[in-house]
Amino acid sequence: MENLTARGRTTRLGATALGIVLLLVGTLWGSDDDFPFGPFRMYATSNPPNAPAPDTRVEGVNSAGDVIDLDQDATGIRRAEVEGQQGRYAADPTLLAEIADAYAERHPAAAALVEVRIVIRWQGIRAGRPTGRHTDETVVRWQASR
Repeated sequence: MENLTARGRTTRLGATALGIVLLLVGTLWGSDDDFPFGPFRMYATSNPPNAPAPDTRVEGVNSAGDVIDLDQDATGIRRAEVEGQQGRYAADPTLLAEIADAYAERHPAAAALVEVRIVIRWQGIRAGRPTGRHTDETVVRWQASR
C-alpha cells in the first residue's frame, strides 16, 4: 500500500471539509430540494395526535359525468409530483389541463375529461389512531371550456 502524497491528503481533507460545510449549511438553512445536503423534512416531522391526516388525490370527471381516479396508472404522473406542485396548480388551475391531456394520451378511446380537481381527504385522527371518519376538500379545480 502506498502512502498518500501531501497533495493527496490536502485534497481529501478539503473535500471532507467542503462536505461537512455543505451538510451544516443545508441543515440550518436548506430545504427538501437541497437533499442530500439539506434536511428531508418529510420524515422529520409528524402531525399532532388529534389533527386530521391529509390524503391528496387527483380525480377527473368525464363528459358522461363519471368520476375517474387520475393516479399514476391513468396519467403517468405520480401523486408526489402533483403534491409538490400544488401551489402552482392553485395559482393557475389551467395547469391541470396537462393532467387531462396525459389521461387522454393514455386512454384515447375514453370519454374526454371536462374537469380535473385536486382533492384532499382529511382522515380523522384521535389520540394518534384513525377514527374511520373523513371529509373531502377540493383545493384546486379546472373545468374545460365549453
